[in-house]
Amino acid sequence: MPVLFIQACEQEETGAWIKISGFTQGTTYHITYRSPDSADYQKEIEQVLADFDRSLSTYLPSSIISRINRDEENVETDVYFQTCFRASREVFDQTGGLFDITVAPIVNAWGFGFTERAKVDSFLIDSLLGYVGMDKIELVDGKIRKLKKGIMLDMNAIAQGYSVDVLSEYLEKKGITDYLVEIGGELNARGHNPDQHAWRVGIDRPIDGMQIPGVDLQAILEITDRSLATSGNYRKFYEEDGMKYSHTIDPHTGYPVQHGLLSATVLAEDCMRADAYATSFMVMGFEGSVDFLKTKKPKLDAYLIYNDEKGEYRVWYTVGLKKNLIRGMN
Repeated sequence: MPVLFIQACEQEETGAWIKISGFTQGTTYHITYRSPDSADYQKEIEQVLADFDRSLSTYLPSSIISRINRDEENVETDVYFQTCFRASREVFDQTGGLFDITVAPIVNAWGFGFTERAKVDSFLIDSLLGYVGMDKIELVDGKIRKLKKGIMLDMNAIAQGYSVDVLSEYLEKKGITDYLVEIGGELNARGHNPDQHAWRVGIDRPIDGMQIPGVDLQAILEITDRSLATSGNYRKFYEEDGMKYSHTIDPHTGYPVQHGLLSATVLAEDCMRADAYATSFMVMGFEGSVDFLKTKKPKLDAYLIYNDEKGEYRVWYTVGLKKNLIRGMN
């Protein structure tokens, strides 16, 4: 999870710098922006977040996605759901199905979703795999059509990034051009910070069980006019019978991934896709992610932290990201 570094010294300029924070989506949000008319939009922003949850929160029984997951018929979707669904299908196609929002039943079974953990065995996983695959659902005239009942959706791996984009769009409609929006570590930085510089962001060193951001930083980046998202297995996992089970599930196998990639940070034009690709890389592993970045998405930037074959801590990053690095080149 990135950590924000916002300098306290503020320059004299038109308008006022506003800083707001709160809770949403089971995590925190922090927003800093320069308001030309000194307006504080926290109340309006929290209303936008509430509307967003009513569309895509799997923890809200009355949300659109929850109703679809219960196999209710003729559920009308909204623009939030449709935008997120179409982007999910795009990344699903580009990653060969390694990013798949229909993996929800298996994520739930392993205890990382929105239902109780199940007693997992190969028979259960094989049966649940029959409900996985975005080729089994489609969006037709604003409604989800399933090939069979029981298919469930979980957009948490893309929706949080999308919520950052939604709030960013809200600020821009208010004429705000200098801001940083962060929700649960996913962020969008535009313009400059209060010190008239690019925004500084820290990337945590992926230490198992570390829940407090900023205690040990692996890298510091300077970014502007880009979005950033990080995914990793070092916070959400459990151990049982000497085995570590990560929250990242391979949709092709139905099992938690087992590889040396510890965290993936992605820089992109929008936070929705940065979020989705960061998750995708955690499924692909280190070698698969590097190959994907070089051959299929050369314009996407990423910072990968991994263990090599000797168990040594290593980092790898794209050429495009190097110019953003202040610390963390090795």
